[in-house]
Amino acid sequence: MEVELLTQQEALARQRVDVASIFAEHHVGLVRLALIMVGDRATAEDVVQEAFTRTHAGRGRLRDADKALAYVRSAVLNGCRSVLRRRATVFRRALPYEPPVWSAESAALLGEERREVLLALRELPRRQREALTLRYYFDLADQEIAETMGVGASTVRSTIARGLAALARALGEDA
Repeated sequence: MEVELLTQQEALARQRVDVASIFAEHHVGLVRLALIMVGDRATAEDVVQEAFTRTHAGRGRLRDADKALAYVRSAVLNGCRSVLRRRATVFRRALPYEPPVWSAESAALLGEERREVLLALRELPRRQREALTLRYYFDLADQEIAETMGVGASTVRSTIARGLAALARALGEDA
C-alpha cells in the first residue's frame, strides 16, 4: 500500500473544505433537485442528508475545495439513482411507482402548466431529466453539468437537446 504524502499547502487546502457552509448555501436547492428526481420530499431530504454526511466524513480526501459543491451534487444524483433502483426492484412485481398526490395547498399554488411539465419531466429518461434539471433549475454551464454527471460537455448538450424535444412532444408543442 502506497502512502500519499501531502505538502503543507495541499493539507491546508483540504482543511478549507467547509462542508457546513456548502450545506447552508445549497441544502434547499439540492433537496429540490432530489425531490424532482425521486418524487417525495422525505426521501429527497434523506438523500441530501446522506450526501452531506458522506462528504463531511471524507472531506480530508477532497483534493480541490472548489469542486466540493460539484462532488456533493454528484453524490445527491447518485443517491437518487440508488433510491430509484431500489424502488424499481421492489415494485417490479408489485404495482408500479406512482408519484405522490399533491396536497390541496400545493395544487392551488402550482399552476396546471407547471404540473404538466413536472409530470412530463418525470417520464423522461434519467440522464435527460438530470441534465435538464441541472441546466434550467440550477442554471449550470455545460462543463459544470458534465462534471456533476460524469460525462462530456458535448454529451450534455445533446442530452439537453433531446430532452427538450421529448418534453415538447409530451406537452403537445411544436419542437
